[in-house]
Amino acid sequence: GISPWQGLLGNSCPPRKRPLRTFFGVAGKKDATAADPEQSAAGEVTGAPRLKTANKMVPSSSVPASGPTQGLSTRPCGLRDTLVKSLLKQKESSYTHLQNFRFFVGTYNVNGQSPRGSLRPWLSQDGEPPDIYCVGFQELDLSKEAFFFNDTPKEEEWFKAVTESLHPGAKYAKVKLVRLVGILLLLYVRTELAMNISEVEAETVGTGIMGRMGNKGGVAIRFQFHNSTVCVVNAHLAAHPEEYERRNQEVRDICARMQFHPLEPGCPLLAIKEHDVVLWLGDLNYRLEEQDMERVKKLIQTQDFQALHQHDQLKIQREAKLVFEGFQEGEISFQPTYKYNPGSDDWDDSAECRVPAWCDRILWSGKTVSLLSYQSHMALKNSDHKPVSAIFDVGVKVVDKKSYCKAFEGIVRSLDKMENASIPSVTLSKREFLFKDVKYLQLQVESFTISNGPVPCQFEFISKPNEDAYCKPWLIAKPSKGFLMPDSEVVIALELCVNKSTATALNSGEEKLEDILVLHLDRGKDYFLSVSGNYLPSCFGCPIQTLCYMKEPIREMLPEAIRELTLMPLLTDDAFWEEKPLDVPKELWMMVDLLCRSACHQEGLFQQPGLRPEFEQIRDWLDTGTLDVLGPVASNHSVAEALLLFLESLPEPVVCYKSYRSSLECANSYEMSSQVISMLPKCHQNVFHYLVAFLRELLKHTGKNHLDVNVLGKEIRMRDKATCFRTWSSPVLLGGRDRKNSVLYQYA
Repeated sequence: GISPWQGLLGNSCPPRKRPLRTFFGVAGKKDATAADPEQSAAGEVTGAPRLKTANKMVPSSSVPASGPTQGLSTRPCGLRDTLVKSLLKQKESSYTHLQNFRFFVGTYNVNGQSPRGSLRPWLSQDGEPPDIYCVGFQELDLSKEAFFFNDTPKEEEWFKAVTESLHPGAKYAKVKLVRLVGILLLLYVRTELAMNISEVEAETVGTGIMGRMGNKGGVAIRFQFHNSTVCVVNAHLAAHPEEYERRNQEVRDICARMQFHPLEPGCPLLAIKEHDVVLWLGDLNYRLEEQDMERVKKLIQTQDFQALHQHDQLKIQREAKLVFEGFQEGEISFQPTYKYNPGSDDWDDSAECRVPAWCDRILWSGKTVSLLSYQSHMALKNSDHKPVSAIFDVGVKVVDKKSYCKAFEGIVRSLDKMENASIPSVTLSKREFLFKDVKYLQLQVESFTISNGPVPCQFEFISKPNEDAYCKPWLIAKPSKGFLMPDSEVVIALELCVNKSTATALNSGEEKLEDILVLHLDRGKDYFLSVSGNYLPSCFGCPIQTLCYMKEPIREMLPEAIRELTLMPLLTDDAFWEEKPLDVPKELWMMVDLLCRSACHQEGLFQQPGLRPEFEQIRDWLDTGTLDVLGPVASNHSVAEALLLFLESLPEPVVCYKSYRSSLECANSYEMSSQVISMLPKCHQNVFHYLVAFLRELLKHTGKNHLDVNVLGKEIRMRDKATCFRTWSSPVLLGGRDRKNSVLYQYA
């Protein structure tokens, strides 16, 4: 909708949001050009604004531009502003009409290749030039440097190739570029329409190892076009036929974690589903359930795509409402887009001999979207995938200025009459919340409903006196603030999750799962909510020394014993108790022992994420000691991820904080590094040598598991800011890009 930034206290018509040309730094000009008016031979504008994004891995445009909110109002969302905005949204049909605009959406997994030749057979095959281009790539660069440092020259290569291959019948301005490792999304608009685009934001979500790293995941660009909101998502999901459940989970994770920051401070974050139109493209990696190669090829040869599509995993999962609920996809009338011998139209004949599949897909949601074409493009041959495109007519809400001003003035007059000394009040369906048997990294949710009375109100959870946040760090309310129209209601979810930052104090009993939330109504009273629960102690979040002195599983120990062991000072010898401690924590030994026995040959170890239910099973086995060794686990990746999470949860790193600086200074010397390690507490020394021995064992099988010092160092180093096993994680201890000058390299 339209934010009434000005004129709210009078009856004048407010200005609409600044157009895209304001971002480009040319407000006041009739033509929409970039801040740097450097143009390609085809006339496309290659400059672009630099906009803020939440994820630091998102690169800005390669062309410098003005600040992120140049010329925009930063007035916060007050109660009256919010009410006017809501009422305008309700009356939107009275001052807007639908006008169709043509969108081109394309996806291409380029398999790490550089562009060869023009992309026009893919991007410009239609006679009519599109109004907006949404172009996505996956596997832009498969090199370790791209994965390690999120930097690749191929971004510029493919950006230039796309820019030079846009439809020659129009000129285009680049709106935004966003990339996460090898996932790239480009957005272009016809220059004469650029003034109608505003509120451009980009975000990324990694779903790789530990659900965070960027080798898999999604990038998105959202924007407002006239008065409609559009979100474009480019995703690259988990590979392999059997991993369809993981792909479903990754889609859910992207939808849950992808949130956009509105330009007005104080307004709630925007999720993907909260847009009028969502266009979802990418290498979704769903395969065919039918794995008989000859039968598949026969159906392709006879072009019986309808019969073959019945075996498509994405179709099956969507029909079961397990993924992409509310989305649509066009009829597939083209042959599978994967896997080909690069440089040809021949099916994969490598040793892997992948069964053909429609990995590359385009879906959409929105009531005003009409699909015009959906096809693959066999002319492009430099990858093992074929590019796919879809052309849409999208009905966009275009504002009639006179009708808008009339609606706005009517709302202001009615508000002037309605405003009085009325105090808002609400009814809460529940005020006491009990979370039972909370476990480490296992989300629990309790919900309640806020029902509003006859007066509009704005609510927000506020902090108590002498506290910085409205709740304890293990709790969050969603939404934590909002606006309610008269006689309306909203459901609030209280989410409780104990993580590495809160587990130690809960294990020791220093903190309890107890809190009081204060729900404040603007111009109204406060409501108090009681939250309580019990936490089941876990080895995750316990110090190494504590675990070495625990001979029994932590769940079998008395709270007083856990507290005493957790709070005892870090010792340099074993003289604290008469009883000799374990050399290394038994929980660490159980995980490493299982990996040594079953995963030394596992390809992708520490690079592919585990499954959440399997991690929870491993955690419970470690905490309860139901088995002397870990029971059967479906995936070695889940055990590897549990090991990383265990190391990440340590309150004192393996190389202690006080030794961190000296370890950095000695990183390029084996002798000096050994001296630093020898000064650690005995239990920390043991764990360090035990883990390095484990790494050394993995590196003996590099021919099968494809691991090396760089890969292992990278996987652990990703946790440098948050944690943990610092002798691995520090870029300096790993020697920066020259890992031969590193403690890990010296030892492993």
